Amino acid sequence: MQRCCEALSTGSPALSRERDLRGKRVSFSSALAARDPEPEIAQIEVQPPPSSTKSGWGRRAWHREGRTALLRKREQDAKPIARSRAERLLETLHRFEENRQVEIQADAAYEAWHAARRAGGVSGQRLGMPPKPFTPPAEPEGAMNKTDHDSRMMRTEGQPTVQGHNAQAAVTRGQIIVAAEIAVEGPDFGHLKPIVHAALHELEQAGMTQQPETVLADAGYWHKQQMESIVSDGIQVLVPPDAGLREGARPGWEQGIYAFMRRVLAGNAGHELYKHRKATVEPVFAQNKFNRGFRRFQRRGRAVVRSEWRFQAATHNLMKLHSHWLSLDQPCDAPGSVRAYVFDHPLSRAFVRLLAAAGALSGGHLNGA
Repeated sequence: MQRCCEALSTGSPALSRERDLRGKRVSFSSALAARDPEPEIAQIEVQPPPSSTKSGWGRRAWHREGRTALLRKREQDAKPIARSRAERLLETLHRFEENRQVEIQADAAYEAWHAARRAGGVSGQRLGMPPKPFTPPAEPEGAMNKTDHDSRMMRTEGQPTVQGHNAQAAVTRGQIIVAAEIAVEGPDFGHLKPIVHAALHELEQAGMTQQPETVLADAGYWHKQQMESIVSDGIQVLVPPDAGLREGARPGWEQGIYAFMRRVLAGNAGHELYKHRKATVEPVFAQNKFNRGFRRFQRRGRAVVRSEWRFQAATHNLMKLHSHWLSLDQPCDAPGSVRAYVFDHPLSRAFVRLLAAAGALSGGHLNGA
């Protein structure tokens, strides 16, 4: 009886699968034929990568710079995710081919730079033998999510792997989110300078003239070049070179800036500053994830995910502002009162800008989600 009911409700499994596949092939073929004009492959101008490390000018470094430039271009384009599955599949194929072509472009730039360096046309020590020729793969390699092309597999120690985005936030000691950004790379390495610059930009737009004095981050944000760049702007950076679970220093990280940072963090002043990190930024994510249930983005695509994250950050700030306002216990709204000062404070204006930016991005890509 059970088998009979299944046959009546679903039909023959083989015929059902064939019918589904035929429908997908027709939908995919029709979408392929409807593409006019053919999407263009991005032309990326790859800049020489930083040369502070021994392998900074190698072929892989140029390929990495090419991929980074492509990600920046896609972020600026903010292309919405299509609703049609066939269109999403075509976009997946297009991105695969675009990744391959950008890798070829980066390699051509590396070959040209290497030849000019050997001929003395580029400043610096001359190089020796030419590099081995690079043979690009015949077909694009890698994996990509067909539902949200910007999402990645995010791996966090002690937690299961999830398909999603890397939410970044810059938080004040009062647990106020000043900047909220979205990254597509899983590790936090390389995201210190972008989030600091985003925070400085938001504060400047809000009319804040006072610059932050110290930036605190965990060991995953350690990036020597970015830390030096932030320090050159007059902001102190405290980032431990060693993760909490690691015993001893990493090989090659015993001296120089690594030993200096360990001495700073071990001192009274450094320890007094850095001990506030866990009590500052970690509760912000805990409040939003566990207390407010914000565990999953409801939309697809980096641009609209960023607008959703910024909207969440803005509401978080408004709740903090409301709690602070209630604690003042001064209902007077006259000019010069404490309540008027709170809502006219530059940080309050920054919250309104963050909320407006989230709304503008959300409205701009509502139909493409």
